[in-house]
Amino acid sequence: MRNTMDINQAPEPDYDSVTIDYVGFVDPYAVEGMVVLKADNGKEFHMRAFSGEVAKHISSFDDTEGEQAPSIYQMIEEICEQNELTLVKVKIYESGDVLRANLYFTGKKDLVLRNHRASDAMALAAYYKIPLLVRKKLLKERMEA
Repeated sequence: MRNTMDINQAPEPDYDSVTIDYVGFVDPYAVEGMVVLKADNGKEFHMRAFSGEVAKHISSFDDTEGEQAPSIYQMIEEICEQNELTLVKVKIYESGDVLRANLYFTGKKDLVLRNHRASDAMALAAYYKIPLLVRKKLLKERMEA
């Protein structure tokens, strides 16, 4: 039996769909990036400890339409086009002390790329404007500063 994936498919019960609510930097030199992911119920996940360059890419994907994408994203897009695949969702989860992600593609066949860097996968979700899912246990009530 083929497990087809649809962009509008409801997430699994232990994942929530999130949006990128904030993109910024931890340090004044923009070396370390951070994002705040927010679920519909208001719960948040603060993610950091990834490259400031990735944070800049995520921010640019949201701010500008038609800007030239970095070469790695263009390469993935070309691979998908030539193999008739479409990235349809990204799932972020904990693996030990690090965050990892699975990338779900569909097209001629279904493909799941497992255990990749969460920040890169999140950047791809932002680039393609596709669903980003986070394991519910990572989401916390909103914290006021």
